[in-house]
Amino acid sequence: MTGLTLRTEGDTHVIVTRRFAAPPRQVYRAHVEPELLRKWLLGPDGWSMPVCISEPVPGGRIRFEWTDGNGNGFHLTGHYVTLEPHTRIVHVERMHLPDPTPDNHVETRFEADGDGTLLTLRMTLPDAATRQAMLDTGMETGMEASYARLEGSLL
Repeated sequence: MTGLTLRTEGDTHVIVTRRFAAPPRQVYRAHVEPELLRKWLLGPDGWSMPVCISEPVPGGRIRFEWTDGNGNGFHLTGHYVTLEPHTRIVHVERMHLPDPTPDNHVETRFEADGDGTLLTLRMTLPDAATRQAMLDTGMETGMEASYARLEGSLL
């Protein structure tokens, strides 16, 4: 449908929006079901997710491990806080690069938008320096590559 938009708010927030040509039910499922996550949440081409743990219940574990097949990789751990099926997910995550980053609190909303979905993802980081370090990793490029892959899998 369209590429993502990323903006900052205050010192600690990153807000990402993107539209998908699929109903909220489908886009939501793709964000919580391991077999679907492993197909699209890969960042740039060439990466894979050999470990994908997603227990979509309050308190449920999250663990994603990525590799580029050349000995490079990283992982993310966290847990779900709130799940409102097909509408909203709140979770906490930390990247391990290899040391863990501070907690990133993430709220993802799935809103019906015509015949598609408007996804709004709001990240809350502990401080401006942490947010800037995250933005400096090129996360926008990796997120859009993943979302484009998701868009293709929903059609």
